[in-house]
Amino acid sequence: MSNERLYLYPVWLRIWHAINALMIIILILTGVSMQYSNPNQPFIRFDLAVSWHNVAGIILTISYLVFLAGNIFSENGKYYRMKLKGLTKRLFKQAMYYTLGVYKNEKVPFPVNKKQKFNPLQQISYVVIMYVILPILFITGWALLFPETIWMNVFGVSGILLTALLHIAGGFVVSIFLFVHLYFCTFGKTATTTFGAMINGYHEPH
Repeated sequence: MSNERLYLYPVWLRIWHAINALMIIILILTGVSMQYSNPNQPFIRFDLAVSWHNVAGIILTISYLVFLAGNIFSENGKYYRMKLKGLTKRLFKQAMYYTLGVYKNEKVPFPVNKKQKFNPLQQISYVVIMYVILPILFITGWALLFPETIWMNVFGVSGILLTALLHIAGGFVVSIFLFVHLYFCTFGKTATTTFGAMINGYHEPH
């Protein structure tokens, strides 16, 4: 395995990642506050939570379009193209490393290189989050921002209620992903190496 530092995170990607992370944190905090806070003792005052949530959602939408453009017009898009042949076997191998191998100091089964930035579990989770869950959040979020665009009745159920539930479910999935993502980021050369890569752009091999 090469010990060479790899420049895998260009400036545009690091800026996008920082904006994306900040906006998602704001959306989670304001969303939780709107959904679960006691109206008499809110975590964030309701009108402020709504305003911040809407602004963060708009910024995140624009950021997402930048991400899509970056993946179309730069090499970064190749890391999201999954090879289906042997995928199950690769996923199992990576899962075994995460559950057992990493604690036995075993070699990384899918080391990072110029052709492969993500291991199989990372790749499939990023694809699902970035190309399935986030679009659902954007569509439902914008629909709730302009409720007149929502079908009022879907098989006898309120269209606004269904849209809101889908939006909340998507937000819950992203929240879980964020915590899992942060945890696995500590599995680098040191507990902080991966975080440093999003500052200087360089991946440090194990």
